[in-house]
Amino acid sequence: MTQPTPATEAGFRDLFDGKTLDGWFAVPRIYGKRYPGGPEVHDIWREIGRELPVEPEKHPARWFVEDGYIVGEQDEPGSGYGGYLVSEEQFGDFELVLEVRPDWPADTGIMLRRQRDDWTGFQVLLDHRECGGIGGFFGNGLDSFMAIPFKVCSKRDADGNPIGLIPDDPATSTEPLKQEHIDRLDYAGDIDEFLRVWKWADWNEMQIRCVGGALPVITTWVNGMKVAELDTARIDTPNYDPEAVAALLGPRGHIAFEVHDNDAYFGEARWARGAQCRWRNIRIREL
Repeated sequence: MTQPTPATEAGFRDLFDGKTLDGWFAVPRIYGKRYPGGPEVHDIWREIGRELPVEPEKHPARWFVEDGYIVGEQDEPGSGYGGYLVSEEQFGDFELVLEVRPDWPADTGIMLRRQRDDWTGFQVLLDHRECGGIGGFFGNGLDSFMAIPFKVCSKRDADGNPIGLIPDDPATSTEPLKQEHIDRLDYAGDIDEFLRVWKWADWNEMQIRCVGGALPVITTWVNGMKVAELDTARIDTPNYDPEAVAALLGPRGHIAFEVHDNDAYFGEARWARGAQCRWRNIRIREL
């Protein structure tokens, strides 16, 4: 059943003027600690041979405005370098509404409570790729927790071209959905309903409600369908310490959009050469 959406309520203001990137700034996708006080992500990945492009600080992705929407792509296209577009403003409790149109494959997302000079924050996933999660959550620098209701993969035509989304098959997935991913959620939407509302190769509206200070409850909708809800004060993973997370993030933070980098494991299956994600009609209501 489709849920009421916050976009129907009054009090929203624009975060994007449709013409410029005023109010936003670009930063490279640079990793930090896996969790507060923990090891560096790069050190962990080097141990398992999962190397990333060198000198990422020189490549903050490419962000520009075209035909009334924001475009994000790798810099240079196909180089493997990612980045973020970060709001100048910080926000506490809010409802955010925006339209997105990612290419396939494009691993992107929307960060909440992001730190200005650190990758840490809560991420609403927009992993429009094989074995991707859309509308669920990931903890950047917060023990890399995954909290998602389902995973998707591509439907292919007779020539092997992607033409839509279908449920990811755990038997063949490179990152299969686990029950623990679902169990972390306070609400988990149905994948069949999601596949009915998602519009392939078109604009999709995402709504996010983030309420509760430094350890918020985060709720997501896609095209009016309630997808997921997460109480970040009750996440159960080995190194997720709510007190440490609250002390690090505080009750306010930046919003950011992501262009993912490519590592040696996923390569262009994570972000295709020349792929883009597009964002428009970005508006917020502070609570």
